[in-house]
Amino acid sequence: MFVAEGQTVYETRVHAAARAPGKKYWPRIAASRYMYVLILPGFLYFAVFKYLPMWGLLIAFQNYNPFAGISGSEWVGFMHFTDLFRDPHFYVMLRNTLCINLINLIFYFPVPVILAVMLNEVKNGWFKKWNQSIVYMPHFLSWVVVASMTFFVLSTDVGFVNKLMISLGMESHSFLSDPRLFWGILTVQNIWKEAGWGTIIFLAAVAGVDPQRYEAAVVDGASRMRQIWHITLPAIRPTIVILLILRLGHMADVGFEQVLLMMNPLVNEVADVFDTYVYNQGILRGDISLGTAVGMFKGIVGLVLVLASNYTVKKMGHEGIY
Repeated sequence: MFVAEGQTVYETRVHAAARAPGKKYWPRIAASRYMYVLILPGFLYFAVFKYLPMWGLLIAFQNYNPFAGISGSEWVGFMHFTDLFRDPHFYVMLRNTLCINLINLIFYFPVPVILAVMLNEVKNGWFKKWNQSIVYMPHFLSWVVVASMTFFVLSTDVGFVNKLMISLGMESHSFLSDPRLFWGILTVQNIWKEAGWGTIIFLAAVAGVDPQRYEAAVVDGASRMRQIWHITLPAIRPTIVILLILRLGHMADVGFEQVLLMMNPLVNEVADVFDTYVYNQGILRGDISLGTAVGMFKGIVGLVLVLASNYTVKKMGHEGIY
């Protein structure tokens, strides 16, 4: 078999199977069997945990009784959706959910991009790896740990910030009970915990930039900032656009654990979101049908935002997710 320069025997077989006229379907699958084996775990995850549970969406249209099951429960149509939209608290939850996500989109989303570009500019190998490890580590902490750390930093009694303010002759402040600061605290927590982990995809995109482009820019006298602006950022723009579209699909989602751990009676008005509402209605009060209706509403909002943003991105001349 002739093997093209720069190709392995396996790659040559795959390409030959794909090009062969009249080749049956299964031989083509067999030629790419190793790739399908790699895809299999991800496929099974989505099939079992994402697609199969969609059967449970029928509960949103029933007065669900766990003992009667889906087939034996009473059908009520869109009653739960009507109750949800008529609930005066619905608009409070909608405001809180959208505002928290918009703040995160504005202040959190650019941070991984900036970190990835900065890490790419570090030329010292061990220093670069050390910094990458440092920014990745918070991702592996649970929200319980992060909430506890926030308490020890901002608490009125034992918080480091308040102790520092008192030592400087200033009055202490109840940061964790101030509704005006709640959304900001959530955003800072997200940046500290997840920004480093978010750099992985962008670093991979930056690594794919042809080094010859930088060499040519140096010959032309371009500074490091101009190289970043005219080479690095345009090269990773497709990755940024795709991740932005996917992020917009979660605009109706707010981290349940984070909000639940940080909320208290004094900030409930700005902390109550759809996720906590589902918990209160579906788990604490046992109204599983209403909780399912809220979850379905969130899914529809996410789908509409993904489709709309993908359409807009394509109209602007960029590559979308499909």
